[in-house]
Amino acid sequence: MKPVLYIVIPCYNEEEVLPITAPEFLAKIKELVSLDKIDDKSRVMFVNDGSKDKTWEIIKDLSKQDEHYIGITQSRNRGHQNAVLAGLMESKNLCDITISIDCDGQDDINAMNEMVDAYLDGCEIVYGVRNSRQTDTFFKRFTAESFYKLLNGMGAEVVFNHADYRLVSSRVLDEFANFKEVNLFLRGMFPLVGFKSTSVYYARNERIAGESHYPLSKMLSLAFDGITSLSVKPIRMITGFGIFVAFISLVLLVYSIVQHFLGNTQSGWSSMMVAICFLGGIQLISLGVIGEYVGKTYMETKQRPRYIISERTYEMDNNNEH
Repeated sequence: MKPVLYIVIPCYNEEEVLPITAPEFLAKIKELVSLDKIDDKSRVMFVNDGSKDKTWEIIKDLSKQDEHYIGITQSRNRGHQNAVLAGLMESKNLCDITISIDCDGQDDINAMNEMVDAYLDGCEIVYGVRNSRQTDTFFKRFTAESFYKLLNGMGAEVVFNHADYRLVSSRVLDEFANFKEVNLFLRGMFPLVGFKSTSVYYARNERIAGESHYPLSKMLSLAFDGITSLSVKPIRMITGFGIFVAFISLVLLVYSIVQHFLGNTQSGWSSMMVAICFLGGIQLISLGVIGEYVGKTYMETKQRPRYIISERTYEMDNNNEH
């Protein structure tokens, strides 16, 4: 039996690029159908993440043009990760497999053929991985690679050079629905589900049109969310550093007492100020890291919905859990 595929595409202010890439996604669906790899009930699902431009109007027009296009819109902007989650959870009862991908045309859609083949061979998760970053600037390449190395070093299990381009089976999504985190970092959460997985490698292209919605500030925020959502290692590092500083302080205390009895001590304003400023800075940083975890715990206990769908271009019989 051929699987039903839903391509889940988060959209935020994409009125420039959507008319260009939407036909490409539709063509890929029809190509896979013609190759007898997927069922004709497969769909391209757009997830409007509270766009301020005409993105939702374009999605609704596309849905009227071809039944393979469907769309949902969130009640407000909730961020890329929540938009991807909304599409996955909405489609998990409607299809056998999903492929999440951005709509900017940078990810090679031809890699979907290999992804579907890997699923047919028994893989439940297939990660789309960049095979090179030669098209990136040195700064972008350095920060991106450092980001993945830092995450793995902090104990977060992530696939190197993988973002959110992946195939996931409905079986995996059923289990993933049990992950109730409000602070989402999907590329680090899916490896926690388990099941048989593999990777497909592809070359990433330049953005077709419009501007990137992931500037440096958002990338740094995503990195920090990933670390604090998936690992407590930063707190353990603070504890270890505190023990180290306490040990050094004890050694210096013994040294000071010895020097005092030897009559070699003298007042030192500069050394005292350096010590005070150093320890004060460390304490503020430590409080900030701990506060980040406390804040995340606070948000998790509220159990607010991670997405709210305000409109669909199709009728749905069963409501999915948020």
